[in-house]
Amino acid sequence: MPELNNFITNLGGENKKGLIILLFSISAAISRPFSGKIADYVGRKWVMYAGVICSFVICLCYSFVESITFFLVLRFLHGFSAGFAPTGATALLTDVIPDKTRGNAMGIWGTFISLGIGVGQSLGSWIYQAFGFDTLFMSAAFITCISFIMVSIATETLYTREKISSKHLRITWKDVFEPNVLPAAFVMYLTAICSGVIFVLTPDISGMLHIENKGFFFAFYVISTIVIRLLTSSVSDRIGRPQTLIIGVSILIISMILIATVHTTNAYIFAAIVFGFATGISSPTLFAWTADLSHKDRRGVGAGTLFLALEFGIISGSIITLFVYDNTPEGIYRAFIIGASAAALAVILLIFQVRKSRLSAD
Repeated sequence: MPELNNFITNLGGENKKGLIILLFSISAAISRPFSGKIADYVGRKWVMYAGVICSFVICLCYSFVESITFFLVLRFLHGFSAGFAPTGATALLTDVIPDKTRGNAMGIWGTFISLGIGVGQSLGSWIYQAFGFDTLFMSAAFITCISFIMVSIATETLYTREKISSKHLRITWKDVFEPNVLPAAFVMYLTAICSGVIFVLTPDISGMLHIENKGFFFAFYVISTIVIRLLTSSVSDRIGRPQTLIIGVSILIISMILIATVHTTNAYIFAAIVFGFATGISSPTLFAWTADLSHKDRRGVGAGTLFLALEFGIISGSIITLFVYDNTPEGIYRAFIIGASAAALAVILLIFQVRKSRLSAD
């Protein structure tokens, strides 16, 4: 991902950088209701296999790109992998995690998600610099093969399964949203706007600071998010999900302001560390809260609802960059301040949620 801005620029599409994440996120969002329903009726692993195979094929196809249109089509198709694999995996994990340690367990799950993103971002730039784009895309395809093997080792947790049929592709509003998880979904949407802005703009910020590795930001992010998860993985089990999220999202606001104003490499590193703290607290708590709120027979749809909110948030963040980013530091500042404002709104919603819970308890 960090090198795709450079890739589309080489194709002559410098003004279309926001579409790299936007198109990916749109297709991921489209596929969430389907993957959630299929996970609940056909099987968790079936959905995971579909996502991994899609990722493998598309990663191989990137090497054959010679036009902006073909590249953007592939980005759209690639999003279906993200729409399927994480939904099935989250539903499978929710089946086996004990209720009392859900926050801690989701912290482990979230840590590995962060490891994948952080290591992929930082390693991807190194592979490109050393060997070029073709090797970069082949490496990504090879890693999906390893993922396929790991899925095959996992145990299916949906015991009453149906054979896939056309009825599983007929989607109603009931299949799109799990109403019980909407409080978590709203917070996910608002905080994911920040992620959308970060995914699009951090490679360019690295370039402006004369940092060759475009995944530089994520190298420090992943280290800090792992450290904070090791220290705070069970906090939400003790003090509550919304209360923990208020802390995490407040730190997210600070990180967005810090990134918006960086002028030196050291400031950039510090901002990445703070962002890692924010996601290290917030991400596993959102997964745990969603698992708490989901009906046991609709965990696939519940996970799909949360990921749908994630995709819409990233889509919104990408759209923001298309409108306010003009390849200047001023454009970066505007985009990150808008992201910080969205996170501030999430804190307000969480405060109301805590007050509502206390009134209900009384």
